[in-house]
Amino acid sequence: MRLDAAIADATARLSRSSDSPRLDAEILLCRTIDMPRSYLFAHPEDVLDEMTLERFEDVIARRISGEPMAYIMGVKEFWSHELAVSPATLVPRPETELLVDLALREIPRKAEWDVLDLGTGSGAIAVAIASERPMCRITAVDVSEDALAVARENVRKLSLGNVELAHGSWTAPVQGQTFNIIVSNPPYVRSDDTALLKLQHEPQSALAAGIDGLDAIRILAADCGALLADDGILLIEHGAEQKRDVAALLGKHGWTDICCHNDLAGQPRVTVARRGGK
Repeated sequence: MRLDAAIADATARLSRSSDSPRLDAEILLCRTIDMPRSYLFAHPEDVLDEMTLERFEDVIARRISGEPMAYIMGVKEFWSHELAVSPATLVPRPETELLVDLALREIPRKAEWDVLDLGTGSGAIAVAIASERPMCRITAVDVSEDALAVARENVRKLSLGNVELAHGSWTAPVQGQTFNIIVSNPPYVRSDDTALLKLQHEPQSALAAGIDGLDAIRILAADCGALLADDGILLIEHGAEQKRDVAALLGKHGWTDICCHNDLAGQPRVTVARRGGK
């Protein structure tokens, strides 16, 4: 089958499962033949041999099943870094860059702060902050050893000597330590949310957090204050409809200066608060 015919066929088949079927088809074919997209346009008449066509069929079938492109490709761009991802980690979302941006606004450029990233997953937030604030020390925690293996690979690829990874549930691995700022993109989807059906390829434990989606945020609100220095800062990503509930939980545990920031779509996405006492 010619390259242009393979793309046309795959595009038609992907049209029901992808918002960008032709782009997905082109990217997956480039991955299969290990050539840049420009090659597809310059050599549409090239013919795929049987073995290569079988490999292309395999990745197209994975995409049709709903598997994210990032998992098929093994990488996802975040904060201008190409990060390794796997089914053990969430695919980093553009909205999460707001969390990084807000954290960087709080951290002076030459500060030697201690930063804690809870639920680091692929390490996207940790490596973004570490690369922008090389004098800071970042500790990244996750309960999943498989996720930490991916984060470890991203730290290694970017040669970041200021990131330390820790295995455990939320604040358990860092008890007794003190940080200047804590960031987290925790699970916040309701366990009965039908949106989870479209996210079945991603780790459900990193998405769902109880019947109201607030189980993980309750833990953060209750436990993070004891880890922060005076006037320390907590930043939490959450669902657009959770703004008031998150503020109420933080207020209940003595956090002050609680403020929610909208993402680029104008949706409430990240709440920032200051330590109100241990």
